[in-house]
Order: sequence, then structure tokens, then C-alpha cells
Amino acid sequence: MEIFHELMLAFIGILPVVNPFSKPPIFISITEGLTPAEQKAQAFKACLYAFLILLVSLLAGTFVLAFFAITLPALQIAGGLLIGRTAFQMLNPTREQHQTPHEEQEARAKEDISFVPLAMPLLSGPGSIAVMIGLATTVEVWTDWIVIGLAAAAVCVCSYFVLVQSLGLVRVLGVNGMNALSKLMGFLLLSLAVQFIINGASGALTTLVQHLNETTS
Repeated sequence: MEIFHELMLAFIGILPVVNPFSKPPIFISITEGLTPAEQKAQAFKACLYAFLILLVSLLAGTFVLAFFAITLPALQIAGGLLIGRTAFQMLNPTREQHQTPHEEQEARAKEDISFVPLAMPLLSGPGSIAVMIGLATTVEVWTDWIVIGLAAAAVCVCSYFVLVQSLGLVRVLGVNGMNALSKLMGFLLLSLAVQFIINGASGALTTLVQHLNETTS
């Protein structure tokens, strides 16, 4: 039961930043002219690539921090600011914030759009990578790696089904419905960003106090 609780917490932490519910209009636009089978193939490969990117970020995150001597509070504050920017964009969506006309035209001209732009940066962008690195710093036992990895896999599976059902979702929910879902994810993501910043500021303040105590003693 505890593992399931941790799995749900990790899933809820990753899902808003990946935010597959904002992707159907873009997916429909850049896969225009493809057959349903080709669209499914592109969606599957994109979600697989996104999972691999998230997994690499999770496994290599702590090593990257150690190599560049980046402290956890610094990562949390920077990640919170980055995620917060994404959240504000989701709460106030504009077409340009997702994909420019030039990027859309380039994507349409490509035969394979699964890695760029679908997997990177639409599904697993800088915000998603920051979250995965942040989760890596919370690992205490080896089972935590598995739980977070499973949560990332579940988010990518969810993303796949959202992408392959893009046309149906847009028809049923309409533009307003899709925007409402995106804004809900944006609100959750903004809450996550604020929590990241609070944790980072608290950690930085604790370190500063300890340093001052050691200096004066």
C-alpha cells in the first residue's frame, strides 16, 4: 500500500509537467495527411522516446548534480522557476507558446516527427527533466528508482492513449474543454513549482544557518 501511495505521488508529480492533454491539437496539426496507423506509430515512438528521456534524466540526474557541484536547493529553486513559467503558459495558453508556424511547417515536412518535436520538447522538455532530476534526489532505497520509473512509464502510456485519441478528444471536448484540462494541469503544475521553490529556499536557509553557526563557534 505504501509503494502504491508513492507511485501515485510520483505519477501526480510527473503528469502535469508532461501534460499530454494540451497536445492533441498540435498532434492533429503536425500529423495531418498521415493514416491512422501511421499516427499511432508516431505516437507510440514519441511516448517511448519520452520515457527513455525521462528515465535517463532520473538515473543520471544525481551524477550531473555532483559533477557540476549543484546543490539540491539550487536545483529545486531553478526547477521551480522553470516549471512555474511553464505553468503560467498553460494557464494563459497561446498557440505561439507551443509551436511557431515555422516549427509546425518543419514538423509537417519531416517523415518522422516522433522524437522531434513530439518527444522532445513537447512531452519531455526541460520542465519534465527538472522534475525527474528532483525526484532522483529523493531516492532513499532501490525500490524508489522502480517506483519513479513506473510512474514515468504510466504517464507515457497515458500520453500515448491521449495522442491516439486526439481527434476524438477534440471533437468531444472542443477547444474550450481541452483548454480547461490544460489549465487544470497548469494549476497543479504551478502548485508543484511553488513547493519546489519553498523546499529549495528552506534548504538553502538551513545550510546558511548551519554555516553561520560553524563560523561563529
